[in-house]
Amino acid sequence: MKHLFLYGPPGSGKSTIGRLLAVRLGLPFTDLDAVIVEMAGRPIPQIFAEEGEPGFRAREKQALADMAARPRHIVALGGGALLNPECRDLAEANGEVLCLACTFEALCHRIDNAPGSRPLAGNHAALEKLMASRAAHYASFPRRLDVSSGTPETLAEAAETLFGAWRIDSGDVPSLVFAGRNLISGLGEEVASLGLGKRAVVVCDANTDPLYGEKVESSLRAAGVETFRTVIAAGESTKTLATVQSIWGAFLRAGLARDDFAVAVGGGVTGDLTGFAAATWMRGIRWVNVSTTLLSMVDASTGGKTGCDLPEAKNLVGAFHSPSLVLADVDTLATLPAREVRCGLAEAIKHAFIADPGLLESLSIFEGSSIGVAGVSPANSLATFVARALAVKVHCVREDPLEKNIRGKLNLGHTVGHAVEIVSNFTIQHGEAVAIGTVEEARLAVRLGLASADWPERVAAPFARVGLPTTLPEGCTFESLVPIMKRDKKKKGGVVRFALPYAPGDVRLTPVDL
Repeated sequence: MKHLFLYGPPGSGKSTIGRLLAVRLGLPFTDLDAVIVEMAGRPIPQIFAEEGEPGFRAREKQALADMAARPRHIVALGGGALLNPECRDLAEANGEVLCLACTFEALCHRIDNAPGSRPLAGNHAALEKLMASRAAHYASFPRRLDVSSGTPETLAEAAETLFGAWRIDSGDVPSLVFAGRNLISGLGEEVASLGLGKRAVVVCDANTDPLYGEKVESSLRAAGVETFRTVIAAGESTKTLATVQSIWGAFLRAGLARDDFAVAVGGGVTGDLTGFAAATWMRGIRWVNVSTTLLSMVDASTGGKTGCDLPEAKNLVGAFHSPSLVLADVDTLATLPAREVRCGLAEAIKHAFIADPGLLESLSIFEGSSIGVAGVSPANSLATFVARALAVKVHCVREDPLEKNIRGKLNLGHTVGHAVEIVSNFTIQHGEAVAIGTVEEARLAVRLGLASADWPERVAAPFARVGLPTTLPEGCTFESLVPIMKRDKKKKGGVVRFALPYAPGDVRLTPVDL
């Protein structure tokens, strides 16, 4: 991913939102009109008066071409900058374009009340004519944000999600997170821009190694990084200290020092193990998470929770150590089995119940006789879904990096779910267990008098809709899981703290004395 371009009609707030977005992402901001004025040494009205619109558009095209050669910026474009097909091709080849949409009434109000002199201030007829002539052009951009209402801050946050780009500064190290298509090929360029080092160990599992191992190494080598690759077994059963030790051994053989880094290529298990190995190697080296499963993309990849399991319970050993870079490349999902897709959808549905109930409507892109991503069309809708689900996780991590408060809501379904995984000897996969756990925790909320009687069935519906289980396995009861849940790492004062769903978008941290 390179430049992030904001485009749209005059008065839509491209510069205002762009400046806020630049702060949130830690990137420089450029207003292309300001660049043109500086290059010409004259204000835009004077350029139009002396050179006409063709002269201005030529300058605009040159400024855009110059911008394309620079490192990543947030760029606010003029309202007609991409009318020229060559300019549009130039922008789309060198970044992502977000088109801001706005009602005519809101545009009039903003332009009329903007500080300074705006060319169309008070001239509503001219603005209406301009908007009519460009309506089809603006509508042709697939990535769009309605900015008719909302504060600039909330609109900048929405723009992050539509771009699939975030920066998290609240962890132990800054973390850049990208969700989109064709990201792995740019891994080396991203690593170089972050200055992560010149030597790396790439950790793949047995599934991802033949698919992406060489592609990841090739991108890194092209950026001047010396690479070493190691392969671990796939699956939850490998999430042990013994596997961590094998990764440390790979670090040792490669001679990794504190100014080097590790790269995880895989799902949540590979990321957790590699991140934990990085957190503890020489008291901490940086690492990159290249996520290749839907479950990891929407949840486990981001936030710096690393660790491994013990036979008695999941994730009891670990550390908070944020990845410097997360790439959720949705193109990798094409090889994902349907069961794995369902497991990822469980975490996305969980996020919908926590903070974004509207996300449930997007599940329709996965509907069919066999849940998978091959039939998702257009392909960009998959990236949009992943980014929207991931945005819930990013928000929680930013607010509460060490899980002292709001981040605990992300454990919805996990207290029961982890116990279900253990009693099934991991034959029930994590996402399936989260689906079961979320419904069971809704039933617990009812028993505690915190939710309506029909609530568990409503919670179960979206999970069942995509083929996920919603009931405890045969022979298993909530009471039979209590001894395992009492070992849960989220205890406080000996009391287990559940993230209980009370209503759509309302999950609360609730101590329960089991």
